[in-house]
Amino acid sequence: MSAAASPAAQATQATQPAQAAPAVAEAPAVPAARIPPHAGVGPVRASRIFIGRSMRHGLRDGESLVLAIALPILLMLMFTIVFGGAIDPSGHYVDFVLPGTVILCSGFGASSVAVSVNRDLTGGAMRRFRSLPIPAATCLIGHAAASILRNLLATALVVAVGLALGFRPVAGPAEWLAAILLVLAWIAAVTAIFAAIGLISTSPEAANGYGFAVLFLPYLSSAFVPIETMPAWLQPIAAGQPVTPLTDALRALLLGGDPGAQPLIALAWCLGIVLVAAAVIAWRFPKLR
Repeated sequence: MSAAASPAAQATQATQPAQAAPAVAEAPAVPAARIPPHAGVGPVRASRIFIGRSMRHGLRDGESLVLAIALPILLMLMFTIVFGGAIDPSGHYVDFVLPGTVILCSGFGASSVAVSVNRDLTGGAMRRFRSLPIPAATCLIGHAAASILRNLLATALVVAVGLALGFRPVAGPAEWLAAILLVLAWIAAVTAIFAAIGLISTSPEAANGYGFAVLFLPYLSSAFVPIETMPAWLQPIAAGQPVTPLTDALRALLLGGDPGAQPLIALAWCLGIVLVAAAVIAWRFPKLR
């Protein structure tokens, strides 16, 4: 039995067909589950997220924090203590200068919006935001809303320092409400124009420089001295710009004067500035890549 098979037997085995292996039943193919596209985030939630982002960035940025909070207090102290005695020896200059200081500080607080928007634009963050399933403009809304909140805080600080220095308003609840609405309208206007400046600028440094013209407006107005004391050629320029009716309206409302048509003129200026800024943003924002 252990002998080797004969050559004939080996040839016979080689010519026989090999038995096929039993077929294995394949499982039916299961179609891959189709993942639906993300529905995205609504404008309210996206705006809330971007507002929080802008507020956190502002708290981490020491320069913006000083510009928004510490600078208004320093300016108020400088105009009343350092310059007040020379301008008005009676000691009531704080009543005259506080409305103008509020307007000035609103511009300084909103100027950081231009730099923040342009930093998002030139750094590529704006491009990433536009690729997400969110309303693209909410990133601008976040910057604007955070600026308004910071400026309202700065305004409250300026008024508190003014009260400590002797500012004594005689306004009632209606006058205070009207004054707050005017300040809020101006903050919204300058915030919108700084956002537009940030979109059209080529760098954060350029955005910061272009906004200087807006920051210079209070110095060419009735914010710190009466227009009548200015040179004759400068008086029409000071009277024909938005800060003068705004400051005069605030001063009349808080100190018991007759504002006349100044509040309506100031609101018209603020509305016009917002419309111009919105037109620039609507033209520039869709072209961003």
